[in-house]
Amino acid sequence: MRWARSHDRADVVCLPWFLTGRGRVADNATVTLTIWVDDWQIQCCGESFAPGDVVSWTLLEVDSKDYADIVGRERAGGIDFREEHHGWGEGRAATLVEVVSISEVHCRYGVPPGATEQALRPVPGTTVLVPVQEADGWAKPRPDVSFAGYLVTARYAVGEPESTGGGRAMTR
Repeated sequence: MRWARSHDRADVVCLPWFLTGRGRVADNATVTLTIWVDDWQIQCCGESFAPGDVVSWTLLEVDSKDYADIVGRERAGGIDFREEHHGWGEGRAATLVEVVSISEVHCRYGVPPGATEQALRPVPGTTVLVPVQEADGWAKPRPDVSFAGYLVTARYAVGEPESTGGGRAMTR
C-alpha cells in the first residue's frame, strides 16, 4: 500500500534551520540531519521507509568514533543521530522527520590485527555506499562487504502523520 508523500499533505511542514539546534543548513533554509539506522533495527521490527516519507523516530545523539570504522572518520563526524526503537531511548519524545535520501552502508568485517579476541570488527576504508529508493532492512549482497545499515538524510518536520499502528507514524 502506498501512502501520501509529505509534499501531498498540507499538515506536514519542514522547520526552518533557525528553529532547530542540530544539523546542516540546506539550500532551502531547512536543516538537514544525517541519521544512522542499524540494519537489525529494521529487520527486527522496523518499518520500511523511502524519500518523501515523514517518520516518527526516537533519535539519540551519537559519538562519531562509534561509526568511524564503518563509514570513515570524516563521514562519521557528520552523523547527527541514530534511530532507536528497542528501549534505549525510553522517556525521549519521538522526532518527526521527512526522509530526503537514503544510502545503504556496506563494509568488510575482520578480526583486527593484534586483537586478543576473535570478534569481527568493521575494516576501515572498506565502506561502500549505495543510494536506494527504499529501506526495508535488507540489501542486495555485494562482493567482499556486508550490509551494516543506512545513512539517512532527513529534515525536521511538524504535523500529524498517519499512524501505522506500531508506534511509528509515517506518511507515504
